[in-house]
Amino acid sequence: MSAAQEIAQHLPYLRRFARALSGSQRSGDAYVASTLRALVADPSALSSRLDVRLGLYRLFIRLWTSVPLNVAPTIEFEILPGQRNLDRLAPRSRQAFLLRTVEGFSLQEVATILDTDLDTVGELLDEAGREIALQMATDVLIIEDEPVIALDLETLVTDLGHRVTGIARTHRQAVKLAREKPPGLVLADIQLADGSSGLDAVQEILESLRLPVIFVTAFPERLLTGERLEPAFLISKPFQIDVLKATISQALFFDQAAESYAA
Repeated sequence: MSAAQEIAQHLPYLRRFARALSGSQRSGDAYVASTLRALVADPSALSSRLDVRLGLYRLFIRLWTSVPLNVAPTIEFEILPGQRNLDRLAPRSRQAFLLRTVEGFSLQEVATILDTDLDTVGELLDEAGREIALQMATDVLIIEDEPVIALDLETLVTDLGHRVTGIARTHRQAVKLAREKPPGLVLADIQLADGSSGLDAVQEILESLRLPVIFVTAFPERLLTGERLEPAFLISKPFQIDVLKATISQALFFDQAAESYAA
């Protein structure tokens, strides 16, 4: 495969990133075009030390940040559906958030693209998570039969600016609480105290409510077979706080994005 062909296969995803970052298809595509012109003028601009995808995004970010307006504290966007919350993030945290959650780069890859270190990337993602959580504060139902884990989840969710509507230990309690006060997000264990299933509880809740769900389980492999309808958001026990924070932010962000597109 030639270098041009290898670059071409990454362009649709670079456009996706650029549009999300700028809040405009026109502006995002213009920056991608500028990146390609820079490559034509100087092929060495794509670092030989990096694979093509990493190098392409790194070059794009260098061009993006060379424009003073793009690194200003606030930017007025031509807002795309689903981008109404991204435009409130600080420029660097917005870049890190999109690279990690939308483009799927690892933390080390995000650090390479942004020309920074892992600690800084962690701080940027924490900042993004906090800001998104504050913008999208919601009511959270926790379905968890282990008291210590339930308390940990409640504390973390509250610290992120959300409100916990209740903690359910069984299928029946979960459905009852959801009906009494519909939540905006559910955090659910798979195996509950009475032997009932968190999956079944969530399925019943979703028959009457539309909301994002994050499953927390010690056996993620059982829900990642690809053979049936499976959760979009899943974290493993024992969970890492940073992973849970990021997953909550992603679930809420993309749920609101989907609502915007459907509107």
